[in-house]
Amino acid sequence: MARYTGPVCRLCRRHGEKLFLKGDRCFTPKCSFDRRPNPPGPRPARRRKVSDRGLQLREKQRARVAYGVLEKQFVRYYKEAIRGTGVSGENLVRLLETRLDNIIYRIGFADSRNQARQIVRHGLIAVNGRKLDVPSAHLKEGDTVAFTPRGIRSEYYKIVQETMKSKNPPTWLALDVANLSGRVSGPPVVAHGETHQFNENVIIEYYSR
Repeated sequence: MARYTGPVCRLCRRHGEKLFLKGDRCFTPKCSFDRRPNPPGPRPARRRKVSDRGLQLREKQRARVAYGVLEKQFVRYYKEAIRGTGVSGENLVRLLETRLDNIIYRIGFADSRNQARQIVRHGLIAVNGRKLDVPSAHLKEGDTVAFTPRGIRSEYYKIVQETMKSKNPPTWLALDVANLSGRVSGPPVVAHGETHQFNENVIIEYYSR
């Protein structure tokens, strides 16, 4: 499975804002972005004005990096979004938000999407009572997520038990803290700041050219 394996803090510095790729570490003084907010590499001799196309590219790259999706897969999401009914930008957000790894992160079973992707690949997560180890799998309304028997026996499960009370999942996800399970109670709420930090319409414009 192809994925980015380089230093993720470098990505936050490149895009000029925190993308919260390292979970709780991003809220501590150890955060690399707080210590070195300038872009990586040598500083340019002069600042160049960014074109509209460049701004669209930046927005697309920011969304792609935040969700941990490579370019080829992101293009597939775009094509599926424009084929669907309704607003293409909102369709794109819903496709990204309903990925299994993102739901595990949103519901609080993991501190970052990278961590969520890892525990899914290790077979610790079950969807509707059956183990599912594909992080990119899409969930629909009514689907439930929980730990597999192997996941319940793991040390990670004990850590999650201690931290779940402080989690605050979005309104479209229902959390059962006692049983450490969650359910997709509705479609993702497409609102800037609640589900995502990028302009989905700008991304649609980038690919439409």
